[in-house]
Amino acid sequence: MPSGTGVAGVAGVPGGTAPSPAAARRGAVDPVKALMHRHRDLCERAVDPLEIAAGLEAHGVTDRTAARFRHRDVFSLAEEMYARVPRDADPPARPAPGTPPASPAPRRTWALLTLLPGVLGAATITGLRLTHGRTRLLLVTVGALAVVLALRAALRRGPLGPREGIRAGAHRSGTWTCWLLVHAALGDGLLRAAVAGGPDDLPAGTGGGAWPVALAPVLALLLSCAPAAWCAHLLSVRARRRLDTSHGLEEFAASVRPLLLGTFALYLCALAALTALCAAALGEPAGYATTLTLGTLLLAARLLHAHGFPHAPAAALAGAAAAEALAVATVFAGRLPGCGFLAVPVDTLVSARGPSAVAALVCGTAALALLVPAARTLTRASAHARTAPPC
Repeated sequence: MPSGTGVAGVAGVPGGTAPSPAAARRGAVDPVKALMHRHRDLCERAVDPLEIAAGLEAHGVTDRTAARFRHRDVFSLAEEMYARVPRDADPPARPAPGTPPASPAPRRTWALLTLLPGVLGAATITGLRLTHGRTRLLLVTVGALAVVLALRAALRRGPLGPREGIRAGAHRSGTWTCWLLVHAALGDGLLRAAVAGGPDDLPAGTGGGAWPVALAPVLALLLSCAPAAWCAHLLSVRARRRLDTSHGLEEFAASVRPLLLGTFALYLCALAALTALCAAALGEPAGYATTLTLGTLLLAARLLHAHGFPHAPAAALAGAAAAEALAVATVFAGRLPGCGFLAVPVDTLVSARGPSAVAALVCGTAALALLVPAARTLTRASAHARTAPPC
């Protein structure tokens, strides 16, 4: 419901103004009652006024709109709507202002699930380094399948899981996430070999050879599932505290922005440390640019998806995957007669900055494009309503 027209339409008063006392005496429509009728389901299932406030905001009701109902903000309007809903039992007592509720203890289930991708990834890479021939091929196949299943399980539960009732884009986002991780391992080596006129052989599974494989970035990203889940959990808990103590939508948004920035900063610090450790353990270049930009993109996508906004993440991940595939395709297409110009942009960038610059540019651009809606939507009260999956 847009804020400008929805009030007038609900209240039945031109311009959305409150009815005069004379009109009220004549039995005019109660604007708050009419608004409650419009959002009857929301009012009946709400467990506290904050959930009604979040739902109203999701429908476009702002603090300015609430002023037309003789309330200082949406929270005050939601409190009246909640109080006017008939209930069989007394509602639970609301904590006093300034007293945040107890932080919900994270469940062991999702905490363990977020560790699985990293553990299985480390085991698979260890087996890759220690085996040869068919044994290596079998181990890599089984290990990759186990990692994909573990990653899927980690992204379906807890703070990184989608909001209850929202499944749109979940399958597509998971597919593109796996593609981006595969490209992080194989893409730079393939691009380097393609620019040099190859590849002449299949990847050997190590950092050397004609088609080197970058395992450190993938392992770091898999291990970062756990800190990403904890960062998302902290964001949800602290945002809920701000929601309990805020007195307006603008005040809430202003208090959540630093939390959101802190969430990304904390995750990137953890990812940078994991990247350094994995690179040292595997004897590979760290590749901070590619790993950090891809990690930022994946975290922004999961936060938006977890809070009920699945379409923008699916589009951003698909766009990044398509751009990386197109970059490699243009190099091969440039070998066709008369099509050499197609490979010029990628050849120039690889010659100047190395093959990792392509993935860093693509993922960085997609991450920035996704951070814009994230900064706008994740600072809204409706993104942190109690309808989110429990942590």
